[in-house]
Amino acid sequence: MTEQSLRAQPSSSRTDEGRKKSRRAALAGGVGTLIEYYDFSLYGYMAVVIAPLFFPSDDPVTSLLSALAVFGTAYLIRPLGGIVFGHIGDRFGRKKALMATLVCMGVGSTLMGILPTPAQIGIWATVLLVVVRIVQGFSAGGEVGGSATFISESAPSNRKATYGAFTPLGSTGGFALAAAVAGAVSALTTDVQMESWGWRIPFLLALPLTLFCLWVRTRVEETHETKDSDVASHSPVASVFRRQPRALAQATAISAAVNGTAYIGLTYMSIHLVKQLGYDATPVYWVVTLAIGVSALCMPLGGILGDRIGLIRLMTLGFIGFILLTYPMMGLMDTSLIVAALAYIAIMMNSVAAQVGAYTLLPQLFDQHSRFTGVAMGWNLGVIVAGGTAPFVAVWLVERTGNVLAPSFFVIALAAVGLIAVASVRKRHIRTVDATA
Repeated sequence: MTEQSLRAQPSSSRTDEGRKKSRRAALAGGVGTLIEYYDFSLYGYMAVVIAPLFFPSDDPVTSLLSALAVFGTAYLIRPLGGIVFGHIGDRFGRKKALMATLVCMGVGSTLMGILPTPAQIGIWATVLLVVVRIVQGFSAGGEVGGSATFISESAPSNRKATYGAFTPLGSTGGFALAAAVAGAVSALTTDVQMESWGWRIPFLLALPLTLFCLWVRTRVEETHETKDSDVASHSPVASVFRRQPRALAQATAISAAVNGTAYIGLTYMSIHLVKQLGYDATPVYWVVTLAIGVSALCMPLGGILGDRIGLIRLMTLGFIGFILLTYPMMGLMDTSLIVAALAYIAIMMNSVAAQVGAYTLLPQLFDQHSRFTGVAMGWNLGVIVAGGTAPFVAVWLVERTGNVLAPSFFVIALAAVGLIAVASVRKRHIRTVDATA
C-alpha cells in the first residue's frame, strides 16, 4: 500500500453537531487519558523517594531497582486489562469501558496515597504496594486503546491525526502534570517531610481529578452501538487472533518502538539527571515538566502535520530522529542543567511524531467489532516488551557497562524496530473508522 493511500481522504460535509461531537470526544478522551497517566506515572517520579521506604537496603541502587521492578509489574497486567476492558468496549460500548477504567485507576491511586510503609506493618506494605500497582496497570491497559478508538471513531476522515493527537496529548500531559506536582511538593517540603508524608499528596490528588474526568465523560455520545445478537455471540479476542493476527503483530511492534523510546524520556530521564549526573532533584522535576510539557503541547501540531504528509512519513521522521539524536543529546546533558533541558526537549520532539502517528494508525488496523480489543492488546503487549521495562533496563545498562549513555543504544534499537514495523504497514489495508461507517 502506498503512502498516499494512507493519508486521510476528504470527508463529506459534516454538520455542526458532528463537529461538536468530535470535539467532545477528543476532549473527553484526552482529559481522561491525562488523569489516568498522571495517576499511573506518579510512581515513576516518586521512585527515588519510595525506594528506600518500601525497599530498604544498604545499597541505594538495589532499592531503586526493586522499586522500578514494581513499576514494571504494573505493565505485566496491562494486557489482561486490555482484554477485559476491550471486551466491554467492543460488546457493550466504548463509553462504558472508558468510565470503568477511570474509576479503577482513581481508586488505585487514592489507595497508593494511604499505604502504610514496611516500618509500620512490615512486608505486607510491600505486598500492598504491588497489589495497588497491579490495579493501576489493569486500568491503564484499557485506557489508551479505548481513548484512541473512541476518538478515531468520532473524528472526520480527513482529520484523524488532528483529533487523534488528543490521546498522546493526554498521556504525555499526564506525565508532565505528575512531574509538576512532584516538583511542587518537593519544593514545598523538606527531605524529611517528603519521606514522611509529602510523597502521599500527589497520589491523593487523584480523587478530585478522577471525579472531574468522570463528569466530562458522561457528556459524550457512544460511538459503537451493539445489538443484542452481537453481545451474545461476538468474541473480540477470538476475532483478533483468528482474523487479524498480522494487524496484532504490527500493532505490537509499533507499540514496543513507540513506548520504549518514549518511556526513556517520560520515566527514566529524571532518574538519569538525578542519580547518574548528580543534579538536585527539585530543579530536575521542573526540567522534566518543561521537556514533557513542551512535547505534550506539540502533539496537536504533530496531528496537523500527520494529516498533511501522512502517518507513515510522520512516524518515520520520529524514529529516524531518535536514531540520530538520542546519543549526542544525552552526551550533552552533563554540561549544565539548562543544556540538559534543551537536549531533553530535542529527544522528546521525536516522540511527538511517533506517538501521534501510532495512536492514529492503530485503530485503522482493526475492524470495528474488535477494534477496542485489538488496539488495547497490541498496545499493551508492546508496552510489556519495551515500555514498562525501559527505566529498569536503562538503570541496569548503566550499572553493567559503566557508561551513562548506554540507555541511548536501547532507544536506537527500538527506533529501528519501529521503522521496520511502520514500513510493513505500507502493504496493509487500512480500514475506515468513521462512526457512521
